Amino acid sequence: MICSLLLLLLQGLVTTKDLSPGQNCKGADFKEAAHSLAKCHQDVPVLEFPKSSVGLKRRNFVTHPIFFPENDRGPFPRKMTVQIKSLIAKEAPVWYSITGEGADQPPKGLFTVDKNSGWLYVSMPLDREKKDKYELQAHAVAQDGNVKEQPVDIVINVIDQNDNRPIFTQDPFRGSVAEASNIGFEIMTVTATDADDPSTDNADVRYTILSQIPAQPNPNMFSINPVSGAILVGAEGLDREKYPEYTLEIQAADMRGNGYAVKGNAVITITDSNDNAPQFEKTSYNVSVPENKVGAVVVKLPVTDEDEPQSSAWAAKFRIVGGNSGGLFNVSTGLKKQEGIITTVKPLDFERNSKYTLLVIVENEIQFAKLLPTSTATVTVNVIDVNEAPVFDPEKKTISIPEDQKVGNEITVYTASDPDTAKSQKVMYRVGSDPADWLDVDEDTGLIKVKNPMDRESPLVEDGKYEVLILAMDDGVVPATGTGTLIINVEDVNDNTPTVNSTSISFCHTDPQPVVLSITDEDGPRYSDPFHGEIMGISKDHWIATIINAGKAITLMPTSVLEDGNISIVLRVSDSAGLYKDTTISVHLNKNYCLPKTYFCVKP
Repeated sequence: MICSLLLLLLQGLVTTKDLSPGQNCKGADFKEAAHSLAKCHQDVPVLEFPKSSVGLKRRNFVTHPIFFPENDRGPFPRKMTVQIKSLIAKEAPVWYSITGEGADQPPKGLFTVDKNSGWLYVSMPLDREKKDKYELQAHAVAQDGNVKEQPVDIVINVIDQNDNRPIFTQDPFRGSVAEASNIGFEIMTVTATDADDPSTDNADVRYTILSQIPAQPNPNMFSINPVSGAILVGAEGLDREKYPEYTLEIQAADMRGNGYAVKGNAVITITDSNDNAPQFEKTSYNVSVPENKVGAVVVKLPVTDEDEPQSSAWAAKFRIVGGNSGGLFNVSTGLKKQEGIITTVKPLDFERNSKYTLLVIVENEIQFAKLLPTSTATVTVNVIDVNEAPVFDPEKKTISIPEDQKVGNEITVYTASDPDTAKSQKVMYRVGSDPADWLDVDEDTGLIKVKNPMDRESPLVEDGKYEVLILAMDDGVVPATGTGTLIINVEDVNDNTPTVNSTSISFCHTDPQPVVLSITDEDGPRYSDPFHGEIMGISKDHWIATIINAGKAITLMPTSVLEDGNISIVLRVSDSAGLYKDTTISVHLNKNYCLPKTYFCVKP
């Protein structure tokens, strides 16, 4: 038996030419709409299954989607003006049923069907935001059970109604913008969501700014992109120091700005830009500084800055841009970053220059955000004259003189000059330190003479050098004293004879061995060894003196057998320059001094 299942659609929602979904989205009365739909569809459309031969299996037939609005007011159950009908109903009574979500599956009983007529019903209002589509299957079977139709798929789409207001994603929105930002700079973006169908105007949100607090300096300091919600700088004049924060009342409305609206707030903090140049509290200073002091504080220059305290746009830095060609001054920033401190880095000299005029500029640690006039200060530095000590030239003077200077000899003139050229002061001299008390200095001329005999071999002479400290004093109200060092290279003179260190020796009279005598000379190398030794008088017939150790020692040895007893020998020892000294050596001969061979003794 060839059968067909018909789907009768009685609402204009099925077609777009009779009544569009957009009309329902704008809040039409649904009872009136139902009557209109019924009127529009006096003739119910019939959808037939394709015919097939008996015994052949057919695929399910899918109808066109069915549209039904959300939020219908009833009464319920509400006839959906949709009828299912089978062609076999012309031959035999038919029972209709539906299955699927909303029928026999959760949410169960939302949709029902009159089993005899095939009319579809909805039992409660639909909510598109909870579920926007339901998929069902329609069934038809002859009441005697002999004929059964293949199920027909039914898709019910829920038509959106503008029943949701936009919701801001946060309130308030917070953003910040630098006060020097240009018009059009994007600060932040506000967003609102709408649960309605995003493909319709019901969820098409537009943004506006309703008010601005404060309204200065321009009530339209900010603008908003109506589509994206981006908030932009709308006018010039942002000034953190005057208006550090703005509160905007904003609105989001659906239906492209003509529907439901919601209000919110956007708080914009104006951050600091370096748009204020630091300013000197005074632009002219007149100060005085003593000469010769390094590191002396000349002046402190306080400044003010209207930018945010403790920021890099507030912290000051200073430069000396004029009057410091000699590099005598330096300017640094104080610990609080709002003060310039000028100090001396080189000694000032009143006699050279008694006044300096410095030009100082102040800036910030970071660059200005825009072109700004910089503040300058003029500092006049008056150098105070102080009584400076006389200065020896050179500070250390070296001379060379022989050590055999006679008392009263003039050896040098050592003078100092007074740097206080603007004053008429007398310089006087005296000896400050002379460990050996060898010298004297003339008080008026600085002429240095020998006061006592000098001796190069003195322990106060080191490496042939002797140092004397000479003082130079002025006659100022508070006298100032300068010092100079006189270094004397004491030249050696052959004024010391060689000395035999042992003058008493002993021998074994039967087997005498050589005796070594050491020799010293206090003169320098030029007048000391190598030494020369010679036996004097009749002793030279029985004794021999031999130089050993490169001329630094002498051996004595008898040349004949001697008897016990004591004798004296005169030994002449000369230095390398021929200066000699005769020394008497006491010799003791006795068998008691005989020792094993190769040994000898020297009597102490």
